[in-house]
Amino acid sequence: MTETSVQIHRWLLPLSWIYGGVVWLRNKFFDWSILPSESFQAPVICIGNLAVGGTGKTPHTEYLIRLLQQAGMQVSVLSRGYKRKTHGYLLADASSTASQIGDEPCQMKQKFPQARIAVDADRREGIARLLQLDHPPTDAILLDDAFQHRYVKAGLNILLTDYRRLFTEDCLLPVGRLRESVSGKDRAQIVIVTKCPQDMKPIDFNITEKQLGLYPYQQLYFTRIRYGMPVPLFPQEAEGQPISSVLSGEECVLLVTGIASPQPLMEEVQLYARQVKLLPFADHHDFSDKDLQLIEEEFSQMEGCKRLIITTEKDGARLKSHPSLSEDLKPYIHVIPIEVEFLFNQQESFNQNIIGYVRKNSRNGSLPQE
Repeated sequence: MTETSVQIHRWLLPLSWIYGGVVWLRNKFFDWSILPSESFQAPVICIGNLAVGGTGKTPHTEYLIRLLQQAGMQVSVLSRGYKRKTHGYLLADASSTASQIGDEPCQMKQKFPQARIAVDADRREGIARLLQLDHPPTDAILLDDAFQHRYVKAGLNILLTDYRRLFTEDCLLPVGRLRESVSGKDRAQIVIVTKCPQDMKPIDFNITEKQLGLYPYQQLYFTRIRYGMPVPLFPQEAEGQPISSVLSGEECVLLVTGIASPQPLMEEVQLYARQVKLLPFADHHDFSDKDLQLIEEEFSQMEGCKRLIITTEKDGARLKSHPSLSEDLKPYIHVIPIEVEFLFNQQESFNQNIIGYVRKNSRNGSLPQE
């Protein structure tokens, strides 16, 4: 965070100090074992961050699902199911909706039907329930956004930070966006700088590494977001339109987003469309009937070229099951998939690190070995 932005919010500093003191004391209670932190006899990998807002947890979690599945492992993902309308433990199936399990778990279940996706605000209870499933047994559990959930002691902590706003350049809430102080990074074994520019230079690597001030036991990786071509949210309604011809440079796009940082996606879509109009909503926005009416009105005003509605995968998960979504809009709605890509030839090192940890700590003696 720049000095200017801190000055703008200087009146909030007392609240930030109070918040920081409470969080510091809570962490110390865990460090001193006053508050319990439970370990499990299974590989548990936590993916999280120090800041609120989007650092790319979902695409990195999906990367881990894909990696471990390709290694022949049964993967379970546990999330709290942010903004879901249900309570307690829930194991997703093919019919689960975003309102039942949350948008991101719903997205992951649709993309990885063989993975076990569960939600539970009580991560200890959720892990225990997942480990009871034995057809087949779970080989690894991924905890989505659980870095501050210290009642579980993960065997491997992966901490993400946005290249455009490193945690070392941020401040505690409410002045900045940090959930806890920068010293929280010390609990991570792996730190990933996400959303890096594609043309990042080795000198930028060295500068960032120095800024983060990591310890020798911590491994540092860099990733960027790679966007795919938009695909129909309702393939049966898309009239057989070939995916490769969705964006030809002549389209007028209404970009509907409910994410923390829509600007990078906006810049990406602008590369391939004639005109892009952004219609942003808050992160994890629960679309109302009024919102859907606004989308339809904005879309109807686009004239003079081929029209498309493009949204994110997690927004698509919410829209897909919305009972009030107009049938007239369905053929035009596309989602743009994203994946993460490691920079500086770090992918193999990261993959070996993850797979090695799971194999070493697995309770399944029949896991495939290298």
